[in-house]
Amino acid sequence: MANRIQAIRGVSDILPERSPAWRELEQVLIDVLDSYGYQEIRLPIMEKTEVFARAIGEHTDIVSKEMYSFADRNDDSITLRPEGTAGCVRAGLQHGLFHNQTQRLWYLGPMFRHERPQKGRYRQFHQIGVEAYGMAGPDIDAELILLCQRLWRQLGLDGLQLELNSLGSTESRAAYREVLVDYFGQHRDQLDDDSRRRLEHNPLRILDSKNPDMQALIADAPALADHLDDESRAHFAGLCELLTAAGIDYVINPRLVRGLDYYNHTVFEWTTDQLGAQATVCAGGRYDRLIEQVGGPPTPAIGFAIGLERLLELLGLDPGPRQPHVYIVTGEGAAARALQLADQLRDALPGLRVMSHCGGGSLKSQFKRADRNGALLALILADDELASDRVTVKPLRGQGEQHSVAQAAAADTVKELLAAAALPETDSTPQ
Repeated sequence: MANRIQAIRGVSDILPERSPAWRELEQVLIDVLDSYGYQEIRLPIMEKTEVFARAIGEHTDIVSKEMYSFADRNDDSITLRPEGTAGCVRAGLQHGLFHNQTQRLWYLGPMFRHERPQKGRYRQFHQIGVEAYGMAGPDIDAELILLCQRLWRQLGLDGLQLELNSLGSTESRAAYREVLVDYFGQHRDQLDDDSRRRLEHNPLRILDSKNPDMQALIADAPALADHLDDESRAHFAGLCELLTAAGIDYVINPRLVRGLDYYNHTVFEWTTDQLGAQATVCAGGRYDRLIEQVGGPPTPAIGFAIGLERLLELLGLDPGPRQPHVYIVTGEGAAARALQLADQLRDALPGLRVMSHCGGGSLKSQFKRADRNGALLALILADDELASDRVTVKPLRGQGEQHSVAQAAAADTVKELLAAAALPETDSTPQ
């Protein structure tokens, strides 16, 4: 027997019983972003590989080990996007979005990294990214963090911890890098293989190592805060004052560095202790030199990304499939009228979910299908109903007795019966 075709390891299908949870989550996120004046930008899934190599850094783990890259038929190197910021910057430069203006943008969709699949970490995963361009002060840093706080509140999430740090200006970070290389270079024999490699290209990432054998060494490393310049200290102090005034609790984590080369000044993460090793739910920071680094004008910028799989895991959302409110059972010769009636009901009651039976079969078999689909009401259109211009209404979940009404009154009858069933108020409840 031939092997069954299956999805790629680390790439998951989102089946119908899970899709409503995704839609509900995405709608909450979009509504909050709308309330802050952020606008959607839809970015390609593929970019030229150089977009990521130049923006993220050739020596980062993402570019050196995790990207899905391939040569297309023109022999150009193409990469499936591993994150969204590089593509967003490319789009902004290409279309002149950063020229003498500010931008508040968001995007949503799948990202791709060749990692070892585990809970909370996948090869195809979904992110919502939020980015602000053209604003240099700590007020926009605070706005993004407040936006996150509102998201957690709208989703009913408790227990997330905000961790903050400052990486300083590019200049102070470069000076600290030399100090760090000197320190870890004196203890090279205590470094693991990843840290030895990072020592040459991205020594700040050593501070983020989870290797328990290195924690004492990392704890004794020189502190970045001791090497910040005055401008960096003022920016970070300003952010902390704004967050305190807004009542946002935070922890300053001097070992929080983020994994990408383009970050400077503010970096932050929202973390949880409920997802095992994958503790970070949302992460971001400033990247004021990135646009200049890839050929654009000097443009301050900050953003964050949220992993939707981790957020759904944390929320435990599982509403199940969206059952139809109404299932239309049809007799022979009634298919055309049934389709018309279904559309009339949808027009009259926005949000009503109506499933019209297709595929033939006896009335008994159709009632079984209506029940399996979880419908609350069945509307019957058979010979008698067609002849009398009426429809038979049959409650399927105990909302009263079967009875007949004029087809013109079907929408009012359905609305009354569903209201009597005390359905939860949702966006999909017919009004």
